[in-house]
Amino acid sequence: MNIRINIPKNVRLIIDIMLKNGYEAYLVGGCVRDCILGKEPKDWDITTNAKPLEIVALFDKVILTGLKHGTVTIILDKESYEITTYRSDGEYEDNRHPKEVKFVSSLKEDLARRDFTINSMAYNEINGLVDYFNGVEDLCRKVIKTVGDPKKRFNEDALRMLRAIRFSAQLDFDIDRLTLNSIKELKDNIKNISKERIREEFNKILLNNPRKIETLRECGILEYIVPGISKIYNFNQNSSYHLQDLYNHTIIATEMVEPKIYLKLSMLFHEFGRTCIRKTDENGISHYCSYSKESSRMASEILKYLKYDNDILNKVIILVQYHDYIMENKVSIKKLLSKIGIDLFKDLIKIQRADILAQDSKYSRKHLINLAEAESILNEIIDNDECFTLKNLKINGGDLLSLGFNKGKEIGEVLNYLLDIVIENPKWNEKQELIKLAMKR
Repeated sequence: MNIRINIPKNVRLIIDIMLKNGYEAYLVGGCVRDCILGKEPKDWDITTNAKPLEIVALFDKVILTGLKHGTVTIILDKESYEITTYRSDGEYEDNRHPKEVKFVSSLKEDLARRDFTINSMAYNEINGLVDYFNGVEDLCRKVIKTVGDPKKRFNEDALRMLRAIRFSAQLDFDIDRLTLNSIKELKDNIKNISKERIREEFNKILLNNPRKIETLRECGILEYIVPGISKIYNFNQNSSYHLQDLYNHTIIATEMVEPKIYLKLSMLFHEFGRTCIRKTDENGISHYCSYSKESSRMASEILKYLKYDNDILNKVIILVQYHDYIMENKVSIKKLLSKIGIDLFKDLIKIQRADILAQDSKYSRKHLINLAEAESILNEIIDNDECFTLKNLKINGGDLLSLGFNKGKEIGEVLNYLLDIVIENPKWNEKQELIKLAMKR
């Protein structure tokens, strides 16, 4: 196949300098794959037979990024470009890192150590595409396949098992049968990978194609990533709103929400609590009182286990806790706004819409109309600058102190009392009226 890649100016300059000084140099890995697929690469990685210190001698500004592994970073026009010496990896002792690396002179030997065929291609403008392991063929077949024996690749680095599923999600490719079977066989090795690395691959799967969660489940990895998720498998909700079991409802709902990681995670966890809080009446209909709080608690535990940051943790906890909040009128909307703020309320509308779209379609039209009305009320509240927080109340703690109220708890109680009145009756949000109400309390 005659493939030509349009190489950016600075990348071409680096390769040209390497070639003019008697070295080999190629684009390698993901950038080659993405260019063949017609995608814009995020990074332009280069590989060469030059040793790191030989590279350093050729360029003005070089950062010794990973000298031990043969990687340096060249800075041109304030942009960074990684260039790595051809290498082979020694024995892997921890299912993640090679004990040692050895620099080699052969491009083929360097490409042979890489994870998947679609990531083991190299390119420069003199020799064109170098594809020893049929990466282009696998791109055309839309298949994720390891370079060489999949068991060997996954025993070297267990993270590659998650990367295979992540690439499958990103590219909408299938995983080669032998590769998939090897993941199933070696699934327990995932325990040797840090939670942070697992989390990052899991995020990319959720953001690109939540359906690929099923592959994680099929391979026996999902329960390790999300402890307790097996409880929702085949969980019959016994509800007229849900045709799907809880697991399939969750996957559909996660698909339906926009690709922001805290929204995807909120949909993933939004109904976990149903597995712990279920009461079935004499008609065989199940009820789940306060399950959202339990779902929120479970989400918190799992997110901490996966070491998510506090910003994501707090957003997911709130969105899961209120995902089934009934927005029946302006007062109920203002009361929730006072607790979670405008931004999270807008996110909550997205969460509720995704949840509705994952339910029985015969009920969804009515619920979507109700949700649209709630969104319209929200916009009206914002446009009219209606008060729903203490910050917008036209009286403050200092005013109450001057009226003789006690500093501390009493001030807070009075302010919240006045806010409740104003939420129900916006016309009372005038300082003199609020003073009268406070004095009558």
